[in-house]
Order: sequence, then C-alpha cells, then structure tokens
Amino acid sequence: MEKFVFFGGKGGVGKTTMASAYGVKSAAAGLDTLVVSTDPAHSTSDVFDQQFGDDPAAIEGRDRLWAMEIDPDEEVEHHLMETKRALGDQVSAAMVNEIDRQIEMAHQTPGAYEAALFDRFVDVMQSADGFDRVVFDTAPTGGTLRLLGLPEFLEGWIDRLTRKRERAIDLYEKAAVGNNEPRRVMDGDPILARLRERKAFFEYAGETLREEAAFFLVVTPDELSLRETRRAVEGLADRGLSVRGLAVNRLTPEPEPHEEGRGARYLRARVDTERDRLRELREGFDQPVVASVETRVEEVKGDLLDDVAAELDVGVGRPA
Repeated sequence: MEKFVFFGGKGGVGKTTMASAYGVKSAAAGLDTLVVSTDPAHSTSDVFDQQFGDDPAAIEGRDRLWAMEIDPDEEVEHHLMETKRALGDQVSAAMVNEIDRQIEMAHQTPGAYEAALFDRFVDVMQSADGFDRVVFDTAPTGGTLRLLGLPEFLEGWIDRLTRKRERAIDLYEKAAVGNNEPRRVMDGDPILARLRERKAFFEYAGETLREEAAFFLVVTPDELSLRETRRAVEGLADRGLSVRGLAVNRLTPEPEPHEEGRGARYLRARVDTERDRLRELREGFDQPVVASVETRVEEVKGDLLDDVAAELDVGVGRPA
C-alpha cells in the first residue's frame, strides 16, 4: 500500500469513519500513522473524543496513531498574508497598498479556498517523513476533485507566467542597454525565482499523487451516492488518478426471521433495495467493494472503530 491514502466521497457518507478506522488498522499493524482531516466539518475530534489542531497530536489510548485537523479558513488567511508578503517584497512602497487590495479581491474569487488548502495539504505530505502512512479524510467530492486537479492546472499556469516574465526581462534588457552587453537580470530575478519554486512545488504534488497515493471512495447504498461516486471515479481518472476501491457504508441490518411487524417489513424492503445497489456497485464499477459496513445504533467511535477497521478490506502493508 502507498504511503498516502485518501478517503473521499459525497458529503455525509462516512468518510471520517472510514479514514479513522483505516488509521486504526494501519497503526495496529505497527505503522506510525497520521490521520489528517481536510473536511471543514472536522468530525475526527468527535470520533476519537479528543480535540485536534493544525499540528499532529498523539491519540490517547492508541499506540502509533496521530491526528490533525486543517482549518480551511485559517489556511485561506495564512495564504493571503503569505502572498502579500511575497509580492510586497518585490514592489515599491507606493504600490504596496494597491497590491494588497488586489490580493484581497483575488482571495474572494472561486478557487482561492482550494488554492490555500492545497498549499497546506501538500506541505503535510512533504513534512510526513516521520510517519509510515498518512490517511486523508477529504472534503466532499466536488471540492476534493478541484483540489486534486490543481497541480496539472497550476503547472501550466506557472509555465505561462514564467515565459511572460522572461520575455518582459528580455525586452527590458534590450531597451536598457542598447548595443551594450546585456546584464544578467534574469538570473537574479526574484519573481522568476518564485515562479520556478512554485512550479517545483506543483510538480512534486502531481508526481506524489500519481505515484505514492491510493484513493478510496466511500459510498452509501442509494442512487444519489452511486451517481456521485461514478462522477468522482471519472473525474479522478481524468486527472490520471485511479480509485483503488469502494467502501460501502450504512447498510441496513436485516431483521430476525421471526420478526413480522411493520418495522421489520420496512427493513426487509430496505435491505432488498440496498442489495440491488450493492449488485450495481459490484457489477457496474471496475473498482472492488472493499467494505460493506452496517449502520450502528451508536456513533462509531472507541471500540466500534476497531470493528469497522476489521470490516475494511484495505491492505496495510508498509510502503515500498
């Protein structure tokens, strides 16, 4: 199994439960494991009955298991300030206020949230040397797909910006020196250096996601969830990322044979419908079903996490 494992899916299907259970399973197998939540709901703290923040914290009562929760709003603010600082260093004092205004406007546009979260997301991956496995509990599918699609999009964008900057410097040198020997402005240009640094960052992200990451989708046995899952599989494939398996959650328990009341009849009808959905998942998708988890009466936390982990047929082998 790869070092980085992602659990995604439609909102409310139980991604946090599956990611946390897989984290428990990996840690029990002797791997130093970090569970990372990028979902604004931050249910990881509820699952483990412990508050987590932006830095990895050991989970009480669980050997080799840590967790952290990334706050998207804080990341957007941090991204805003970092961008202001980086650009502010390159312009005159007279332009700083205008630059700040433009950056604040840019951070209100669609995609700013994903860009800010993506930086932190990749930073976690780059700084995960102390862990054998990192399990990501991601945001609902649409946001996750936009997030994972950023490397390819931003690499091309950075390339275009770099070419324009190089052209601008070339024209500036020719205009400034005439027939004299041109100065080597391009070699020490801080904006070009920043662009190249960002390109390397996105190249690392794209390569790591393609070669060192495994993706699983959590699905509930209903039509809307199946449709969303199919779109997610196709969306990830478009980005060169394949889904390793499907974890089916919240299956209805079948009543005892002797039960014949109204509730039992409803449950049997529901079970029949869900069996059809399971059949559709097994026959209509290329990905295997790696878990079929029934709904619990209580919230899945504590010892119940171990039960779900046992039902999760996902390997925990140490990364190569």
